[in-house]
Amino acid sequence: MGMLSGHPRGLMVLFFSEMWERFCYYGMRTLLTLYLVKSLLKGDAEAALIYGSYTALIYAAPVLGGKFADKYLGYRYAIMLGAVLMAIGEFMILGGNETWLLIGMGSIIVGNGYFKANISTIVGKLYEEGDPRRDSGFTIFYIGINVGAFLATTVVAYIGETYGFKYGFALAGVGMLAAFFIFWAFRDRYKEAEGLDIPEASKKKIFGPLNVLHVVTLGSLLIIPISYFLISWNEIMDYLLIGLFLYISVNLIMSGKKVSKVYRDRMIALVIFIVINITFWAAFEQAGTSLTLFADRNVNREIFGWVMPAAMTQFFNPFYIIVFGSIFSVMWVKLSEIGRNPSIPMKFSFGILQLGLGFLVTLVAVNFADDYKVPLLTLVFLYMLHTTGELFLSPIGLSMVTKLAPKNIAGTAMGAWFLSYAIGNFVAGKIAALTGAEGGGQITDMGEQLAVYTGTFANIGYVLLGFALIIAIFNKPLNKLMHGVT
Repeated sequence: MGMLSGHPRGLMVLFFSEMWERFCYYGMRTLLTLYLVKSLLKGDAEAALIYGSYTALIYAAPVLGGKFADKYLGYRYAIMLGAVLMAIGEFMILGGNETWLLIGMGSIIVGNGYFKANISTIVGKLYEEGDPRRDSGFTIFYIGINVGAFLATTVVAYIGETYGFKYGFALAGVGMLAAFFIFWAFRDRYKEAEGLDIPEASKKKIFGPLNVLHVVTLGSLLIIPISYFLISWNEIMDYLLIGLFLYISVNLIMSGKKVSKVYRDRMIALVIFIVINITFWAAFEQAGTSLTLFADRNVNREIFGWVMPAAMTQFFNPFYIIVFGSIFSVMWVKLSEIGRNPSIPMKFSFGILQLGLGFLVTLVAVNFADDYKVPLLTLVFLYMLHTTGELFLSPIGLSMVTKLAPKNIAGTAMGAWFLSYAIGNFVAGKIAALTGAEGGGQITDMGEQLAVYTGTFANIGYVLLGFALIIAIFNKPLNKLMHGVT
C-alpha cells in the first residue's frame, strides 16, 4: 500500500484494532433505532431520544476515559479494559428486553470511553511534533474506522434485519473480541508511544489489598447504572451536557494559560472548533435515526427485485469514506507541497457546506417520488455529500486536537473533542424526534410523513449553509488564535 510507506509500523495494529471496535459499535448502532421501534415498540420520538442519549454518552465517556488513562491507567490497560466491557455489553443485549438493552448500553458506554479517546491519542504519539505525515496518518486511521463501519452496516445490518436482531448484536460482540486480540497480540509494534504503561503511582495500595488501578477500574463500573438512569430519564442529559461543556471549556483555557499565552489562545480556538463540530454532528447523525426511518418508509429500496434492508442504507457513508479516504489523504499532502492546502477553519466551512447540500438533495428527490417513495439515488447523493463533508472536517479535527493541545493534557483535550460529538449526537436525537410517528412507528399518511421528513431536512440544510458562510468570514481571526497550527 503506497499510502502506508514511511508511516510507523504501529499504525496498522491500531488501524485493525479500531476497525473491529467500530464494527462492534456501528453494528449495534445501525440496528438500534429499528430494534427500538419494531421490537420494543417505541414511538419514533422516544426511540430518537433514547438513541440520542446513548450515542451522546458514548462520546461523553472519553472525557473521563482520556483523563483516567493519562493519570492512573496508562493507555494500553485502558484500551484493553474498554474492549472487554464493550464485548460484555453487546452480549448482554441478547437478554431481549429493555432492561438488558439498557444495562448492555451502559457497559458499552464505559468500555468505549476507555477505548476510543486513548487509541486516537496513541496514533498522535506515534508521530513527532510537526511531522507532516500526521494528517495523512490520521486519515489512514480514519479509513480503518470506516472499514469497520462498512462491514457493520452491511453484514451486521443484513443479518440483524433478515434473521433477527439478536444475531446482529451477537456478531457485533464477536467483532469486539477480535479488536481485543489484535491490540494485545501485536503490542510490540506501537511500544515506542509515550504513556502506554501503568504509572508507578497507580500500583500503590490505598484500600486494603486494592491499589489505585483496582479502585479506578472498579469505580468506573459505577458508570453503568448511572448510564442506565440517564438514558431512561434523558431530560437530565440537557443539563449534564451543558454543564460538562462549560466545565471542560474553562478547564482547557485555564490549562493552556498555565503553559503560555500561545496555548491559551490555542485552547480558545479549540473551544470554538468544538462548537462547530457540535453543529456538524447534530445534522450528520440523522443517519441512524430520522434518515434510517425515512429509508424504511419513504425510500424505494428495491434493486432488481431485491429490497435492501433499511438499516443497510447506512452503509453508503463508510463505503464513500473508503473510496474517497485515501484520495483525501494524498490530496492534503499534495496541496501542502504546492502551498494550496486550505486552512483548518476553511476546511470546516467546506465540510459544513457539503453537509447542508446533502440534506437539500431531498428537495430535488420529492419531484421524482412514486407512491410517496423517493428513489434510492436520493440517499446515494445525500450520503456522498455528507461523506465528502465529513472528510473535510473529522480526520482533520482529530489531528488538529493533537497539534493544538499541550502535551500534559493531550488525553483531556481529545476527551473534550469527543464531548463535542456527544453533544452533537444528543442534539441530533432532539432534531430526529421532530420528524417521528408514535407507537411502534405505524404510519397512516405516507404523503404527510414524506412532507415532514423533507421539510425538516430542508430546514437543516439551509441553517448549515448559513453557518458555513459565517465560519468562512471568520477564517482569519480563527487562524490568528491558532498561532501557526495548520
